[in-house]
Amino acid sequence: MKIGIIGAGNIGGNLTRRLSALGHDVSVANSRGPQTLADLAEETGATPVTVEEAARGAEVVVVTIPLKAIPSLPSGILDGAADGVAVIDTNNYYPQQRDGRIAEIEDEGLTESRWTERHLGHPVIKAFNGTYAQDILDRPLAAGDPGRVALPVAGDDEAAKAKVRALIDELGFDTVDAGGIDDSWRQQPDTPVYGLRAGAEAVAKALADASPERPAAFRG
Repeated sequence: MKIGIIGAGNIGGNLTRRLSALGHDVSVANSRGPQTLADLAEETGATPVTVEEAARGAEVVVVTIPLKAIPSLPSGILDGAADGVAVIDTNNYYPQQRDGRIAEIEDEGLTESRWTERHLGHPVIKAFNGTYAQDILDRPLAAGDPGRVALPVAGDDEAAKAKVRALIDELGFDTVDAGGIDDSWRQQPDTPVYGLRAGAEAVAKALADASPERPAAFRG
């Protein structure tokens, strides 16, 4: 598939590495420009592009930048993507540590992915937000392996969710359907599933055990 990755930090960089190694046509962008991605491009064979070009023709777009940077993305960034593009949101809301207070999330009760979705003007699939970046490289296992780690995946677009879950399976991880985007609070920071390295049964239980109350450490 043609895949665009917006953000070349820990998650974005390691997804670039793995998806390129699996034979996908990966374009990667960051806020500092394609010239700063020369080393990653040389290592992986991915194509460094501007943010404006990252989604062009892409069947999957991964948005993996700090939450506070979402509103500064170019308008219409997904306009050139392929029909039926699946947009993966890996972000988390860290009001005290990084993002500042976002009223729509805290006062209106929007999940962070619903807030992201509104800014992008396109449905998103929440995945990888509680995944350790190094695990993307170190923990892939074949389907059926009893030690295979499962990742929660939330989203309203069932076709896009199926595409993302198939891609995660190809990367070497099981998935658990975590519901719609309004349910994605179940996998936000400080919930039982966040950072959990476990199989599908334990991940499903952790999602069920989550509390909707946002912990004080993650309120602005």
